[in-house]
Amino acid sequence: MLELIVAPSPHVVAFRAAGRVTADELQVVIDSIEDAKRQHPKVSLYAEIDAMRWLTATALIRDIGYGLTQIGQLEHFHRVAVTSNRLWVRPVAMLENQLFHPIKVRVFSNREKQDAMTWVCQLPDAFGGPSANQPGGESRRAV
Repeated sequence: MLELIVAPSPHVVAFRAAGRVTADELQVVIDSIEDAKRQHPKVSLYAEIDAMRWLTATALIRDIGYGLTQIGQLEHFHRVAVTSNRLWVRPVAMLENQLFHPIKVRVFSNREKQDAMTWVCQLPDAFGGPSANQPGGESRRAV
């Protein structure tokens, strides 16, 4: 299951993955990312993926396909925060951090979920001003 979760900043798309992730569930997240990109010059992602077991084949193909379409649009993304205690997540995130520069990808443990959300909500001053940099600032909206 892949579900959207509430983020304290409007430019953040947050989601939780658990068990089996389907293409339809993934499409909801993709649609939320695209909506955020239309509304904000910079978008960040927050992902809790500790309980995810696998993606269906269709979801995997859709995920790869969407990722490939974003290569020319990396300037829309700012940060990606991943919370997980799974060992395979950190090397994958390090690889993504190198491949998708200038997007900053950082992995946090499950105990650091609040720190991860705080970090991912921050924007450069040029894109949101001081209130956008703090969860709960004036520009707050649930995703």
